[in-house]
Amino acid sequence: MTFTRHIVVALTALALITPAAAPARQKQRWTVKPEWVLAHETFLAGPELQGRGSATRDEAIAAAYVAAQFRGFGLKPAPGLTGYTQSTNITRMRLNGRAVLTAAGTPLAGAALLIASGQGVRGPLTVFAGDDPKDLPTADVVLATSTKANGFALLRAATAKKIKLLIIPESDLTRARVAMTGGEPQLPLYAEGAAPPSRTALASLPAAVIEKLAKGACTDIALRLPEIVLSTGPTTNAVGFLPGTDPKAGVLLISAHLDHIGVRGDGVVMPGANDDASGTTAVIELARALAAGKPMKRGILFVAYGSEEAGGFGAKYFVDHPPVPLTQIVANLEIEMIGAQDPKLPKGVMMMTGYDRSTFGEALKSHGALVTADPYPEQNFFQRSDNYALALQGVVAHTVSGWAVVPTYHSPNDTVENIDIAFMTAAIQSLIEPMRWLADSGYVPAWKPGGKPGK
Repeated sequence: MTFTRHIVVALTALALITPAAAPARQKQRWTVKPEWVLAHETFLAGPELQGRGSATRDEAIAAAYVAAQFRGFGLKPAPGLTGYTQSTNITRMRLNGRAVLTAAGTPLAGAALLIASGQGVRGPLTVFAGDDPKDLPTADVVLATSTKANGFALLRAATAKKIKLLIIPESDLTRARVAMTGGEPQLPLYAEGAAPPSRTALASLPAAVIEKLAKGACTDIALRLPEIVLSTGPTTNAVGFLPGTDPKAGVLLISAHLDHIGVRGDGVVMPGANDDASGTTAVIELARALAAGKPMKRGILFVAYGSEEAGGFGAKYFVDHPPVPLTQIVANLEIEMIGAQDPKLPKGVMMMTGYDRSTFGEALKSHGALVTADPYPEQNFFQRSDNYALALQGVVAHTVSGWAVVPTYHSPNDTVENIDIAFMTAAIQSLIEPMRWLADSGYVPAWKPGGKPGK
C-alpha cells in the first residue's frame, strides 16, 4: 500500500466514523438511515480496500473500521478482550506455478484444480456414477460422473471419508469458480506453527474427458503440484459487546464476515459489496440501533469475522477462543449478502438458511423480521456460512440472505452500484425490534427434532 493510499483510507474512515458517534438514547422507534448504509458500503467495498482479501492488511483495515464504529456506539470490549479486535497469525499457501493432473502420465485436457490440500496425489481411479454423497466409495482418487449430484455435498462426504482427490464434471459453477479466482486453487489456511490440515483436493474435467476416464477405471491418476510458497500474517475479527442487565440470561451473537476475495490472480479487484460488506454493514447498524435503546436483559456480541472466504478461519478461531462460554450463547444470527432481493421470495423478504431446523426463524418472523425459508435447500447454504461453526457446537445459529444466488456473486461486478440500498435498509430495519425482543425476553430458540447438525 502506498503512502497516498494510506492517507485516502485514513481520511475516508475518519469521515465515516465521525458521524457514527453513539446516538442519544431515544424512546421512539429507531430508524435506519439509507445514507448510513451507503456510507459503510462505500468505504468497505471502495477501491481503497482492494476487496478486503482474507488475512491481508486490507482486511485488517476493514476490521479496524468496524471496531471504531463499535467503540463510537458505546459498546464495550468483549469479556476477556482488552480492545475491539481479536486476531491470530495464520499461514497461507500459494502455488508458484500451475498444477498438472495426469492419467497414465499424460496431462488431462481441460483440467481445473479448484481446491488443493498442499500435497500431490497419486493412485488408481475409482469411478462413482451415483448421485447420493452417502454412497461415495472410500478410495484415494474418486471420479464422480453424474452431472446431477451436488458437488458441494460430494466434497463434504469425500472429506469425511478422507478421499485425497475428488474429480467432478465441469459445469457452469466450476467455470465460474475458475473465473473468480483467475485459475488459482483454494489452499488451506492454518494456525502459525501448526501442521497443515488434511483436506480433499477438488478438480473438474470436461464431460468428454470424464467419459473417457470412466471407461478405464484402473488408469493411474496423478495430481502434481509446483513449489508451495508459505507466508504468515494476521487475520482479524472485530468484536463489540453490549452488556445485559441479567448475567444469567445468556448472550446473543449477531455476526457477518468482513473479508472478501481481494485481488484475483490476474490483478482484477473483487469488491465484495454484497458479499459481505452488506452483512457487515447490517451488524454495524444493528449495533448502533440496539445500543441506542434501553438496556436489555441479555448481552449482545457483535462480531465481524475475518477469513471466511479462505475457509471460515475467523469464525473457527472465535469458536475456539470465545469471549463467553459457547453454552451462554442463546442464538446466533449471521447476516450474509443482503444487498439484493431474490425474485423467488416475497417482496422485501430475506431467506434464512436451515429455517426449518429450529424455532429461531419462526420467532423472529412472528415479531416482524422479514425472513422466510430458504428456497434453495439443494445448495446446502446452511453449512456454507460462518453460522455453521457455531451450529456444530450446539448453538442455534442461522444465516439470513437477500439473494444467495445473485448474478454478481464472486465477480468484479459485486460493487456498490449494484447494491439495492433501499431493500438493504429495510431488511436491517426489520431485524431491530425482533432482536431487541429476543434480548429482553426469556425465550430460548431451540433445535427441532433432527435439526441440530452433527459434528
